[in-house]
Amino acid sequence: MTEILRDIGMAARALDSIANIEFKKYNLTRGQYLYLVRIFEHPGIIQEKLAEMIKVDRTTAARAIKKLEDNGFIEKRADKENKKNKRLFPTEKGKEIAPYILGENNYSNMVALKGFTEKEAEIFSSLLERVRENIDVDWTMVKKGHKRIYDPYEENEI
Repeated sequence: MTEILRDIGMAARALDSIANIEFKKYNLTRGQYLYLVRIFEHPGIIQEKLAEMIKVDRTTAARAIKKLEDNGFIEKRADKENKKNKRLFPTEKGKEIAPYILGENNYSNMVALKGFTEKEAEIFSSLLERVRENIDVDWTMVKKGHKRIYDPYEENEI
């Protein structure tokens, strides 16, 4: 079987490392840029949906959101229908930096696809989306407390 996850992981870690270095001048650390840009793209998103979108647990998301709020990149506003939900919005400071983050993302995409034809890039994107969708199923299942079965003779415990 082809081992693609190592290469995907290696590329993701390399790009994350580059971004952490480049965004340090904005006082964005440890992947906070990802949260900020998603909030910029989806103003009013609630923390739970953001965590699901990024594929992190709520505690990890809460820490990153708190740091972004403390540093003035985002603000929380109470939801009009459900006061327990806090909606997340970029501040002016966050809106100023988000285009730079998106520009870095576009550049990284361009570097990653260097030498690909347009058709190859489309095929690769489509295949990668299928990989993500396949993994999403297990991610959701495990987050709900279920266990993946590696051995077909093992029983699934809830």
